[in-house]
Amino acid sequence: MCLAIPARVIECLPGDTGLVELGGVRKVVSLALLDSVAPGDYVIVHVGFALTRLDPEEAEETLALMREAGLAGAAGP
Repeated sequence: MCLAIPARVIECLPGDTGLVELGGVRKVVSLALLDSVAPGDYVIVHVGFALTRLDPEEAEETLALMREAGLAGAAGP
């Protein structure tokens, strides 16, 4: 089973990449599938690719549900 998770964009990097953070873990992912992304945006990340931007309130709700379910790495920003 695969899981796409919300992550907050920390920094946009050269080459259609960006630094994202989820639960204190930072990772460089591809932003090539999105038209525009800015630091502070939430994106859905799956296998190293940001698939879509996500409303901040929806991202927080999803992360809260993941924390309730006991999923690791679902800490808030």
